[in-house]
Amino acid sequence: MTLRVLVPWQRLVDALQIPGIEPILWHINDDPEDAPEAEVLVTERPSNPERRTRVARIKGLQHVHLLSIGYEWVLEHLPQHATLTNSRGAVEDATAEHCLALILASLRELPQALEQQREQRWERIWTSSLHGSTVLLLGAGGVGSAIAERLAPFKPAQVITVASKSRTLDDGTVVHGIDAIEALLPQADVVIVALPHTARTEKLVNAEFLSQLRDGALLANIGRGPIVDAEALLAELDRGRLRAALDVTDPEPLPSGHPLWTAPNCVVTPHMAGDTGEFLKLVSELAVRQIRGMLAGDEPFNIVADRS
Repeated sequence: MTLRVLVPWQRLVDALQIPGIEPILWHINDDPEDAPEAEVLVTERPSNPERRTRVARIKGLQHVHLLSIGYEWVLEHLPQHATLTNSRGAVEDATAEHCLALILASLRELPQALEQQREQRWERIWTSSLHGSTVLLLGAGGVGSAIAERLAPFKPAQVITVASKSRTLDDGTVVHGIDAIEALLPQADVVIVALPHTARTEKLVNAEFLSQLRDGALLANIGRGPIVDAEALLAELDRGRLRAALDVTDPEPLPSGHPLWTAPNCVVTPHMAGDTGEFLKLVSELAVRQIRGMLAGDEPFNIVADRS
């Protein structure tokens, strides 16, 4: 029996030229036609939300492997019998690196410096810094842990980690439960959102949340856009009270003319945290290993067990 596998990139077609596997080039977002029949779909998250329903129309689909960690978008379109895996272990480093880039660009006023460069205007800018700041990190999973690791060399005053449940990590890090967040917010100079999008986290960062942050605090979101109430954030940005650095937004893609594009003290990147050459290499290797294992009859790894 031949395992028919839909893949989005030619490099995966080339890597899967293996007896027993028929790789088929098909991109969920870009191909004009629905997918041909296949047992396995390897896919990234479509930038066009309307394309997500294509998963449910793939005949014979038995397994979906995601080229990302996030999986919430595919759940309602996944056939009930199909298994689901993600690319945990291949994405975290690139995402954490981009998170630090966003934070540093905002704190060190790089957008203003770039504007001065374009005007050929030499004028020193006094800035804030990670050094000496109190950072509130929302998320203790793979991405959150990778961010915490990268924060340490910048010598923040402290990094306070919050997740769904309180616990102590193997390295001794104390993780506060989400119910403690109200008391922690007023201490934060920087808040990093590295949470998944769930019913519990949707609009977690709302007007009340933001009102408890000190003047000049920075909100960085590399989790999911719907976790932040965009209207509430815009109100704070327009007042000049808070700053934001966003790789994810709600809506997404962010449409032309949306006020977040031009909001003061707001840096926006187009959901590109994982888009590096090294990520592409790692995530491709992981996908090939997953498909080879399935052909051999091995149990898939990185199974997404929580399908709620």
